[in-house]
Amino acid sequence: MEQKRLEKFVGQGIRLVDLADYQEGSVVSRTIIDKKTGTVTFFAFAEGQGLSEHTAPFDALVYLIEGEAEIVISGKPIRVKGGEVVIMPANQPHALQAIRNFKMILTMIRS
Repeated sequence: MEQKRLEKFVGQGIRLVDLADYQEGSVVSRTIIDKKTGTVTFFAFAEGQGLSEHTAPFDALVYLIEGEAEIVISGKPIRVKGGEVVIMPANQPHALQAIRNFKMILTMIRS
């Protein structure tokens, strides 16, 4: 159903920052593209929220639209602010934590 709602954006200009609002105490996600070859997902993290350490079998590109986050890759913390990009390599443990509210796009290529 979520994919159906986002189909209205095909062939249209949209403001990524407007895909979802922050929700106190939670992480909001919206799948933009979900294909066999990869995914593009929008996230809005409320301050203090995060994703615990995990691994993924594919490289992932994180683009922070606004706000500030700490991304830890293989034990190395990286402070990221709106407008910046980080590549999280495949099979390396990583975690994300909101220093303050932040919105991001996560692009994962499965090939």
